Amino acid sequence: MNPHVILRVVSKFLIPLIALFAFYVQFHGDFGPGGGFQAGVILAAAVILYALIFGIDAAKKAVPPSAVRIGMSLGVLIYGGTGVATWLLGANFLEYGVLAHDPSHGQHYGILAVELGVLFSVASVMVAIFYAFGSRQPDLTDEDW
Repeated sequence: MNPHVILRVVSKFLIPLIALFAFYVQFHGDFGPGGGFQAGVILAAAVILYALIFGIDAAKKAVPPSAVRIGMSLGVLIYGGTGVATWLLGANFLEYGVLAHDPSHGQHYGILAVELGVLFSVASVMVAIFYAFGSRQPDLTDEDW
């Protein structure tokens, strides 16, 4: 019998709830505390918990490093693209009011887009850092221990 069966069962229950909480923080961020950075760290924590319980190779199958690199790039592209879109619409960089006919709706759309970009970037960078450190091989041989 696997000695970590309780950890595996509990983590299978908690990881989806952690991810769901990350999305709650993301989409509730414009109404209260929270937003893209906090949600990104929480979402990355779910992936890191998965890697700690099931192994880094299993985590890399679930969230491949190529998807992590795409997430980092996509986050920056969404954030910057929102600013460029406001420029193209004749306003200052990240002046969200021009994104809709009603400036208050434009503010809402702009904040959601920027926070989504931050979510992708932060979650992907946190997972990439964990993969980089978690995949290191020790420099010592077994005899040197």
